[in-house]
Amino acid sequence: MVSDIQRLLESLGELPEPLARPVLVVVSGLPGTGKSYFSKRLAERLPFFVLESDALRKILFSTPSYSSQESSQLFRVIHLLLRELLKKGIPLILDATNLSERFREHLYGIVDRLNVKLVMVRVEAPPDVVYQRLEHRAGDLENKSDADWSVYRRMMSSVDKIQRNHYVVDTSQDINPVIEKIVREVKRA
Repeated sequence: MVSDIQRLLESLGELPEPLARPVLVVVSGLPGTGKSYFSKRLAERLPFFVLESDALRKILFSTPSYSSQESSQLFRVIHLLLRELLKKGIPLILDATNLSERFREHLYGIVDRLNVKLVMVRVEAPPDVVYQRLEHRAGDLENKSDADWSVYRRMMSSVDKIQRNHYVVDTSQDINPVIEKIVREVKRA
């Protein structure tokens, strides 16, 4: 586990300046809804580091199986990495599906224990838009996700309502109003 955290830390590159009270933005949504796009756009406005679960998975597992055991190990390591970086004051955006409230509870615990501000965002898009995105994703070398339409459809049944205050953004529309609201909230922290 320690070596996994070390591998991820070494892969991160340059981190933003630490803050006295860092913020964790958790971006949640089904594959193809635009989580990574939204996270990158938000990071253009805030000096936050984006932790993208798809990219981190490929660092830990050269040929990912996406098994439940692999995912459990990945998120245990991501949670430890979050704690480590937040303790150092690094502001973060976590780009991961985060569909289950049971799994989000781990994130709530981390921010509560560390007294870190949490901003939750649910990213969505109409199914026909998601379908088109997933169909065109295959040849995109920038994209780290292997999820396709069948994965999207399978995961639809595992979406739980976010129990804490959160923003909702439809990435098939103008995302700037939600980004502006988050920037204002973060600056009040």
